[in-house]
Amino acid sequence: MKYIVTINNQNYEVEVEKGQASVVKTTETAAPSVPPAPVAVQAAPAPAPAQLAAVNGTPAAGTPVPAPMPGTVISIKAQTGQKVQQGEVLVILEAMKMENEITAPVQGVVAQIIAVKGSSVSTGDVLVVIQ
Repeated sequence: MKYIVTINNQNYEVEVEKGQASVVKTTETAAPSVPPAPVAVQAAPAPAPAQLAAVNGTPAAGTPVPAPMPGTVISIKAQTGQKVQQGEVLVILEAMKMENEITAPVQGVVAQIIAVKGSSVSTGDVLVVIQ
């Protein structure tokens, strides 16, 4: 197969067969009269805490358990209505390629789980509410 690759205003016609590549022809390209506009690549935005709350209802009254750092929710260990002890793991948050256990700051009952598995959260986003 033949390909044309442009690098630094040089066109390279390259022929590739069975893992072997050879340059067939090199030509200089004309300088563009107008520089191309930069292409912005942007990832889909993560749901904001307000959006997460809208999915799971309005936040319940109680003690909020916030995310201590930005990251991705990889596991939710608690269930709504579950009794939890202080220090019990509620959510596993991945941040900087490390798994961080988010624990209950108080003893109580899980009133609401706002975090969604796979979602990105920012520092301070409420993950769980304990009553």
